[in-house]
Amino acid sequence: MNPREHSDPPSGRTADEQLLAGNGGERPDAFRKTDPWRVLRIMGEFVEGFERLGDVQDAVTVIGSARTPASDPYYDAATETARLLARAGFPIITGGGPGIMEAANKGAVLGDGLSIGCNIELPHEQDTNQWVRRKMFFRFFFVRKMMLAKYSRALIAFPGGFGTLDELFEFLTLMQTGKMAPIPVVLFGKAYWAPMVAWLEATMAAEGKIDPRDLGLFQLADDPETAARYIIDNRAR
Repeated sequence: MNPREHSDPPSGRTADEQLLAGNGGERPDAFRKTDPWRVLRIMGEFVEGFERLGDVQDAVTVIGSARTPASDPYYDAATETARLLARAGFPIITGGGPGIMEAANKGAVLGDGLSIGCNIELPHEQDTNQWVRRKMFFRFFFVRKMMLAKYSRALIAFPGGFGTLDELFEFLTLMQTGKMAPIPVVLFGKAYWAPMVAWLEATMAAEGKIDPRDLGLFQLADDPETAARYIIDNRAR
């Protein structure tokens, strides 16, 4: 089943936006005619994701800004990190778009590994990058994030924006709450992440909003070799 074949009525809104919009001035019973069918579509996306990725083991999810140009040093770093991991036998999963995602998928191909892209419907079309070799398309963020988490045994977060933070803290929360077994998490780019880490330590942990031990759920790295080696050395057994 291809999710693209089942489109919502033309409204200019994404599937997530329509799902979260409530009644939005429609007839009081309108949701009864739409939301139950959205549940079936959501279920279909889960089924397709499980079928397409069911053979994937020990993958590494790489996240980071879609706005990172190929001229950015982080682009090259993501490519090399993914290449090293692919050479070590790790499939690479990204969001399938441009920027850091493209760089990581490129590295997977250069390392003769499996390059997976889980793309998402956005208000402005985001094409799947040319380096993805197994691609999927999702309408709902929470289904996509489930796929990124379910088939990953490590996560690398390169500098990014709201979406990167959302995905990073999704992984950290799942581990913190015991919903997911601990996996290696690497924050790549110490200068970029240092202010956030300092705030986590000096504010969140100091005020008891998180346990200080939660700060051990991630490591920082500044070069591809260190990032890849940490994941390789902590490969799930």
